[in-house]
Amino acid sequence: MSDLVAENPHGSTETPVLARLSVLDRFLPVWIIAAMAVGLLLGRLVHGLDDALSAVEVGSVSLPIAIGLLLMMYPVLAKVRYSETGRIAADRRLMVSSLVLNWLIGPALMFALAWLLLPDQPEYRTGLVIVGLARCIAMVLIWNDLSCGDREAAAVLVAINSVFQVFAFAALGWFYLQILPGWLGLETTSVEFSVGAIVVSVLVFLGIPLVAGFLTRTLGERTRGRAWYEDRFLPKIGPVALYGLLFTIVMLFALQGDAITSQPGDVARIALPLLAYFVIMFTGSFALGKAIGLSYAKTSTLSFTATGNNFELAIAVAIGTFGVTSGQALAGVVGPLIEVPVLVAFVYVALWAGRRFFPGDPTVPASAAVSSRR
Repeated sequence: MSDLVAENPHGSTETPVLARLSVLDRFLPVWIIAAMAVGLLLGRLVHGLDDALSAVEVGSVSLPIAIGLLLMMYPVLAKVRYSETGRIAADRRLMVSSLVLNWLIGPALMFALAWLLLPDQPEYRTGLVIVGLARCIAMVLIWNDLSCGDREAAAVLVAINSVFQVFAFAALGWFYLQILPGWLGLETTSVEFSVGAIVVSVLVFLGIPLVAGFLTRTLGERTRGRAWYEDRFLPKIGPVALYGLLFTIVMLFALQGDAITSQPGDVARIALPLLAYFVIMFTGSFALGKAIGLSYAKTSTLSFTATGNNFELAIAVAIGTFGVTSGQALAGVVGPLIEVPVLVAFVYVALWAGRRFFPGDPTVPASAAVSSRR
């Protein structure tokens, strides 16, 4: 979420995975836990905090939290190489597989896991469905880089997901929260759910930073060149995304402190379907990439882009639609706490699988290829 990683020659894994993360990203779970603790303390010590946060609102979201949400999204979207989105059409296997995994299988799997493991928790269940609809456009670039995946393919898939979410998120939310449960005879989301509210949330918290990110890259490259933009400018704004996330988490936990401290088991229950989701999506995507003949690099890219989720957007939509103290928002907040350590572990899995299942593939990292011949 901050600057991606230190420069490392593509194809080399001599440096340990964790060492190749920036300090901010390496200790992200620690920062998230610390932000939760600070939020809980603020909620206990500062009386009337909820009234103060609601004094000025953007839509149904308090201004401080809205600013935090926008800060989360902008640096991520400023990193996307929008001019290269057309290149993905050259590999239809990758493009079709990514679209199917991201927009058909991923949301359906999260829907199934949420109902299976949280049948008695409608707020958390709805929050997880929203998480499943928010396809990853952020830290997937980090995991892809660490696993020596195809950088350009990852950038293209991230750009496609970024644009696709603006048009598809609200419609899919309506389908998975109201239409599909009705067809299956399940409880639909309560009347407080509004497709219009989700549309507004997506347009504000994804649309605004998407336009800002696109204009920033376009103008930056036009005036100073791509090398300056990516080597000098992006590293400076990268940490802002993490700061925005941590600020938002502090505010969320300050307002949700009572619910969290009185029901700590709920956090564990939310974590279980998330963990199952990550495992199923990664292993299934990796197996699919191998089965359809993709190279190791593109298989790794396919797997991480299909597995990760855009928790920034999920948190923004949950807050904008259901409120800052809602169970839906809490489900989104728990997400990055689980995703970071799990996907770091999957980087090691991908590197191992490269030497095990892709013998002779030139895109397998060099040190992995050497170890496979020992």
